[in-house]
Amino acid sequence: MAKTRQEKIASYEERIAQLENQKKLEQQRLKTDERKKRDRRIYKRAGLLESLLPDTAHLTDEQFTTFLHRTVGNKFGSDKLAEIIAAGEKSGGTPPKTTAESNSQKLQPIKDESTDDNGAKPQNGTRSGV
Repeated sequence: MAKTRQEKIASYEERIAQLENQKKLEQQRLKTDERKKRDRRIYKRAGLLESLLPDTAHLTDEQFTTFLHRTVGNKFGSDKLAEIIAAGEKSGGTPPKTTAESNSQKLQPIKDESTDDNGAKPQNGTRSGV
């Protein structure tokens, strides 16, 4: 049985409505996936910060904000971030190791603080150079 033109149009409109609903569902899934990735990134970075600076866990939100503005949110922090990004672009996307990472991997000789630079021991149990 052949469909009339009106029936064909109605069938197409129904199909369009179905596709629009599928589009909305996919957009919702995409937003959910992006939000989950963002949340994971935030938790991971906050955990890293607290592991490096455990005293920050006891700060209020206001104190923590002040800490970040004074230590990272300044020209020095912006310059360091620009350096890391530029180095990452040059090396094919792999950011260079941070100072803390590179220092932790280099073995530095430990200076004997019980003697001064001339090899003499300080008097009265104090450390030299203090």
